Amino acid sequence: MTALDWGVLFGTLIFIVAYGTWKSRGSKNMEAFIKGDQQKWWMMGLSIMATQASAVTFLSTTGQGMEDGMRFVQFYFGLPLAMVILSVTLLPIYYKLKVYTAYEYLETRFDLKTRTLSALLFLALRGLSVGITLFAPSLVLSTILGWNIFFTTVLIGVLVIIYTVSGGNNAVSITQRVQMTIILGGMFLAGMTAFSLLPKNVSFFDTVQVAGELGKLNIVTTGFSWSDRYNIWSGLLASTFLFLSYFGTDQSQVARYINGKSLSEGRMGLLFNGLLKIPMQFFILYVGVLVFVFYLFNNAPMLHNTVLLNRAKQSAAKEEVVLLENKFNTLRTRERQSAKDLMDALHQKDQPAIARAKTTYFSLKHSEDSLRLVVKSTVAKAVPNTGGQDRDYAFLNFVLNHLPHGLIGLLLAVIFSAAMSSMSSELSALASTTMVDIYKRVVDLKQPWLSDLVVSKLLVVLWALVAMSFAALANFSENLIQFVNIVGSLFYGTILGIFVVAFYFKKVKSNAVFGAAIAAEACVLICYYFLSDNLAFLYYNIIGCLVVVVLSLLIQSFTPQKNQPAHNFV
Repeated sequence: MTALDWGVLFGTLIFIVAYGTWKSRGSKNMEAFIKGDQQKWWMMGLSIMATQASAVTFLSTTGQGMEDGMRFVQFYFGLPLAMVILSVTLLPIYYKLKVYTAYEYLETRFDLKTRTLSALLFLALRGLSVGITLFAPSLVLSTILGWNIFFTTVLIGVLVIIYTVSGGNNAVSITQRVQMTIILGGMFLAGMTAFSLLPKNVSFFDTVQVAGELGKLNIVTTGFSWSDRYNIWSGLLASTFLFLSYFGTDQSQVARYINGKSLSEGRMGLLFNGLLKIPMQFFILYVGVLVFVFYLFNNAPMLHNTVLLNRAKQSAAKEEVVLLENKFNTLRTRERQSAKDLMDALHQKDQPAIARAKTTYFSLKHSEDSLRLVVKSTVAKAVPNTGGQDRDYAFLNFVLNHLPHGLIGLLLAVIFSAAMSSMSSELSALASTTMVDIYKRVVDLKQPWLSDLVVSKLLVVLWALVAMSFAALANFSENLIQFVNIVGSLFYGTILGIFVVAFYFKKVKSNAVFGAAIAAEACVLICYYFLSDNLAFLYYNIIGCLVVVVLSLLIQSFTPQKNQPAHNFV
């Protein structure tokens, strides 16, 4: 890191905060703070994408592409279908009711306790997720840059608080457009730079061929397994349920499009996200694949978390780590030769030579993977209490060691910006849900001593402090992009089930759906606790939704109608 990198990093961050604060100044009441100004469809689309694209996306998804190839893109195959369904069914209701939050409708349809339950499920889900959103860049940046994790956590949190408290939802939307521009521009430059660093005789077509031959272009995998997280079936079926719940019932997303200029603008914003999200994720994954190809022809670190590796070399396990590194370097030398042999065979279109080179490579790669497991175990014992999967450091390590100065600062700004964009949306959603669905509806204050606007701003600060505390203490063993989706899947299915019953089963009343929702959430948590190794987390969304629907119908069929509240508005 040079002065140029630091200048680009902090200059970008200061500009985002100052621009968002200045452009969104002047919220005079709670409505303006929570809903913000009406927006055009493309503004909503960018804001929706920025909310979902956290720092986890760029740290972990690129690492996912390097290690596991392109198959993670299947996770998003259900997104366009979900956007169409929401545009036709849910969006007109939100615009007709002029809601502040997604959960207001549930009181109209059912009653206060059902609305409160759904809001509390969301607060539990998003309260955990915002901590993960902040934890991911805080952990990785603190490790790589040598900063204390408390400092990186507080830095990101304070920057977000400044403009979110100043302008509310309007500030979130304005800054997200700038952040999304920086993020996409930075990732494009990273991909171009990764390609430019390849040997001169390696063309872009060669990278595609080599990656394909080595199994990294596994965009569609048709094999079915309940434990397989990413295949065409889980992508089209289970992910559709997840996205219906996330974009249709999660306030951090609903807030992005309920303030559109019209219903048609809101629909176009959702469809814009549905059409562009898959290409964006495809591109981010392929940047990871390009880095994988780069390391085929260049030296690769034994651990991408090089700071942790260096600490292990200074511990009592120094000799063992050095011995492992020598073995690793020998394996990598042979792997690079097998990659060159594969490239030559591809140029000559020599199929037997291609097969031999692939066989040699995969044999060596298997040995490398086994050695890496030994390395991780050895380092973990040498330097205890250090969390985080190595793949979460892969892309950032490449950035810091191989990209030109200036671009390093920009890519770090991308990571900070992505964390800030998602965190600001989540804080705004947590504050608005707490204010509208809990404070204003459950806490009965005849003569409040603080205005609603002040309370809304204080709630942003409160949830930010919760997130910062959680991030400073958290320690996850999962790959972060998967951990975020697992947390969502534990709650989204139940919330979606409540909304499905509300829309499509008019005879089901409040008590039935309330009891079914509690049972469904218990069922999902039991599945996660006992079946997590045999059942992919995406299917929790289907289980939660179906249990709510089926069980509420059963409960209602045995419940006397006269004892049920009559809320039937849709």
